[in-house]
Amino acid sequence: MKSVSIGYAKGYAALAVSIFSEIFGTTMLKMSDGFTDAWPSVGVLIGYGLSFYGLSICLKTIPLSLAYAIWSGLGTALTALIGVLAWEDPFSPLTLAGLALIIGGVVLLNASRNPDKVKATS
Repeated sequence: MKSVSIGYAKGYAALAVSIFSEIFGTTMLKMSDGFTDAWPSVGVLIGYGLSFYGLSICLKTIPLSLAYAIWSGLGTALTALIGVLAWEDPFSPLTLAGLALIIGGVVLLNASRNPDKVKATS
């Protein structure tokens, strides 16, 4: 039983590395100025390479639908936040609502993995 918990912990650790690598790669994509600036362009390749590697590792223990929902949802939300803070991307109540729906969808997907827990909390 303990080895299963360790496997999930490693899977979620790999997923966290994957998410932060994807955010790094996307940030470098913005900074690369259409791949005309060399160092940020290298950062794109490193970020996305590590991201997909981490995602592939986490899929050994985390179901695809859940891992991809977490990866894309948190990546989108955090990247949007970085865009607002670093590059003054527009932010409105609709943007906030959209991000809340993305995060809510991830929560619902996670809850659907174990319906007994949902019934117990209802």
